[in-house]
Amino acid sequence: MGVRVQAEDFDLGAELAALRAGRTDIGALVSFTGLVRDANAGAGGITGLELEHYPAMTRKALEAIEAEAGARWPLRASLIIHRYGKLGPGDQIMMVATASESRGAAFAAAEFLMDYLKSRAPFWKKETRPDGAAWVEARAEDEAALAAWDERR
Repeated sequence: MGVRVQAEDFDLGAELAALRAGRTDIGALVSFTGLVRDANAGAGGITGLELEHYPAMTRKALEAIEAEAGARWPLRASLIIHRYGKLGPGDQIMMVATASESRGAAFAAAEFLMDYLKSRAPFWKKETRPDGAAWVEARAEDEAALAAWDERR
């Protein structure tokens, strides 16, 4: 189990290989990689994204949600990597990997972690566009996705 918050990029293949190295108790390994997306390419879209955070608070929050995922599902291993700093369209911003005996637990735990990271992880995001920059507000659908996990308890 692990959490990393870092400015540098990561190698998805290497991270997944390290997570399962020497393990024969894993029947499913699920991963998700989030990328900086230019939702309005060609029409004044995003030219950059800057993420800020308070290191101690961020690490504590991510470790807590990873522990919650481990309490809800029988995970053998998990990993959260989230980047901060200045990123451009197409850059990797985060990854989640979960490993379990079965695919159901691995998929559910990965989705739970992704929903948390999208809506509640303590990062502040500023989008830069050709006409200026603005802080990103939370989206109602992201909050709803996370709230649905409380109903599944």
